[in-house]
Amino acid sequence: MFTGIVEIVGTVSKLEKLDKTASGGGGTSLTISGASEILSDCHEGDSISVNGTCLTVTEFNNSTFKIGIAPETLRRTNLGSLKEGSRVNLERAVSAHTRMGGHFVQGHVDTVATIISVTPDGNAKTFRFQPRDTSLLRYIIEKGFITVDGASLTVTKVQDGPDGWWEVMLIAYTQEKVVTGAKVAGDVINVEVDMVGKYVEKNVAAYFEDGAGESGILNKMISRIVEQKLQAVQQQPRGWLPSLLGWGS
Repeated sequence: MFTGIVEIVGTVSKLEKLDKTASGGGGTSLTISGASEILSDCHEGDSISVNGTCLTVTEFNNSTFKIGIAPETLRRTNLGSLKEGSRVNLERAVSAHTRMGGHFVQGHVDTVATIISVTPDGNAKTFRFQPRDTSLLRYIIEKGFITVDGASLTVTKVQDGPDGWWEVMLIAYTQEKVVTGAKVAGDVINVEVDMVGKYVEKNVAAYFEDGAGESGILNKMISRIVEQKLQAVQQQPRGWLPSLLGWGS
């Protein structure tokens, strides 16, 4: 579990494709340098978010660490496009003493998205993204949370539909602290939507699916409403309906 508050930006110093050792996970292995700030309390097997993807540390020293990226992860994220020299957002998993400055981030990338425009606004920048899987737009709401390459950001605008998109704004400070600030139209980023929306959708869907039958929750709820309305009618004095309609006695 992570917060989406990027701690540092590291650099890919070595990339080994089709690394079939235990450290490579059968896919690609990365060695990331410039990470001394987050390795003082590191252990083999620890989780570190790399561009929003929860990965396992397989080797490390004072300033570098190695991770293996499985083929499934390469298919679902932008990590397969990294090269030696690429910059990546890094965050350690939360601890009992972590200040929750962002939101609950799992490090499980839902899809990737393409930057379709970058618009300056003073010294801030507005980024517009279009997801590869547009069905995920139903979980994205204005002023809600979104995770972009591991950074917890606020949605400023969203447009649903098959050609839908959403926007975030990065202030000058954030541009300097995350890799997204240097990206341009056409670049691809990792996306994780707020998990709260997924849980709400699943629970509501289950509620109505369970209520589809005669003995289900939905059927009982409708029956109760009908009974209450009938009781209310039966409690009215004789002749109330004609009087209400102005028919006289």
